[in-house]
Amino acid sequence: MPSHEKALAAAASAAASLMLVRSVANELLPDELLNALRSGAGYLRSRVSSRHTITVERKLDTFTHNHVYEAVRIYLAGHANIRAQQHLCVSSVDEDEEMTVALADGEEMVDVYDGVEFRWCHIYHSVPTGDSGGHGGNGKQLEAHSFEVTFHKKHKEKALNAYLPFIVATAKALMQQERALQIHMNEVLDVWSPMDLHHPSTFDTLAMDLKLKQSIVDDLNRFVKRKDYYKRIGKAWKRGYLLYGPPGTGKSSLIAAMANHLRFDIYDLELTAVESNSYLMRLLVGISSRSILVVEDIDCTIKLQQREGGEEDINSDSSDQEKEKGRDRVTLSGLLNFVDGLWSAGGEERIIVFTTNYKERLDPALLRPGRMDMHIYMGYCTPESFRILAKNYHLIDYHAMYPEIEKLIDEVMVTAAEVAEVLMRNDDADVALHDLVDVLKSKSNDASSVINTEHISANNQQDEEQDDGDDD
Repeated sequence: MPSHEKALAAAASAAASLMLVRSVANELLPDELLNALRSGAGYLRSRVSSRHTITVERKLDTFTHNHVYEAVRIYLAGHANIRAQQHLCVSSVDEDEEMTVALADGEEMVDVYDGVEFRWCHIYHSVPTGDSGGHGGNGKQLEAHSFEVTFHKKHKEKALNAYLPFIVATAKALMQQERALQIHMNEVLDVWSPMDLHHPSTFDTLAMDLKLKQSIVDDLNRFVKRKDYYKRIGKAWKRGYLLYGPPGTGKSSLIAAMANHLRFDIYDLELTAVESNSYLMRLLVGISSRSILVVEDIDCTIKLQQREGGEEDINSDSSDQEKEKGRDRVTLSGLLNFVDGLWSAGGEERIIVFTTNYKERLDPALLRPGRMDMHIYMGYCTPESFRILAKNYHLIDYHAMYPEIEKLIDEVMVTAAEVAEVLMRNDDADVALHDLVDVLKSKSNDASSVINTEHISANNQQDEEQDDGDDD
């Protein structure tokens, strides 16, 4: 017992002596020498210890960002074991956003990568700025945050060359998946106006033929994985889709489903708001990579000049100012230069979508492969599409009225939008389906009346022609 007390006393005396030496050294020795001593002590510790540490600091100034720090923060928040961690920080930007979970100050977390254990710790401390604010106080304090990761020294190369790049790539994918999508519209000349896109359409809820739907999904998935392929064959990394068919068949919903599936922003180009090819080019080069450029109703939004003889429709008697305006307006060539010309290489991983109700009205130059690679017909509602809509709106897989409804749908031309509107009228599935039968029967009767009228008119015309022949 006495020897134990002597040992404690000796340890306390040694600690006190060390503190005194450190205090005297800080007072008497110059900063350069102190820094050299600290570096030497750290070097000796690193040589003796089997553990290495990497520090990832957040920048103290607000003008620059350490992207690795942000990536580590996002990665650890997504991989934190809520049950195992004793202390976590929970936050939310606003009441509509999901809560985010992060490591609390001083809390540790173990992550295993490729069989190697990495131990993370969140460090926080205040750093004085030296600015007392003119009040004689202790000065302002900046919040210094950092993450420290420790590991066995033999894995140093793996930590720097594999583990940290893996964290950055994973965090980028998480941010892409979680960020709010945006839709951009051109309102003033060459300026895009963005707003959040909250369209809920997905390929699961899209009412269209299952085989066609799957072919579109497969095509999109193949496209985003082919960066090296497009580079090898010497083509811009883009793909064009033409959506055509009657109004109300789901063209806009398909575009939203594509955006939600790929996590791409949408740029909705209104050609009637663009004054000339030069403004068009400025708009188009302002489109980000990983985005969908949409030109809806391209056959009627603007009367594009043809590539040859573009000035023939300008009145020869018009003023020079009007002629100049005609020359400057958006032309088909201007649009094609971006879709498939040198300007098309200005960005990567882009989808271009044109929609039209009348495919036959489009210039063939817009339709060839390389510009519009996949032509997708959005037709009238089918029994298969109806079942998807019934599942979406009333959560039913089958109903006794399905056979009658599907028979009527095969007989009449009704759009998915019309069917959806009827299904939304009532929360009771039985009532909604009865209403749909009535609507479909009414359409069938109207179609029969039109056919009978046309048949009678044709017969009358034939009789008149016969009478004229008899008179002759």
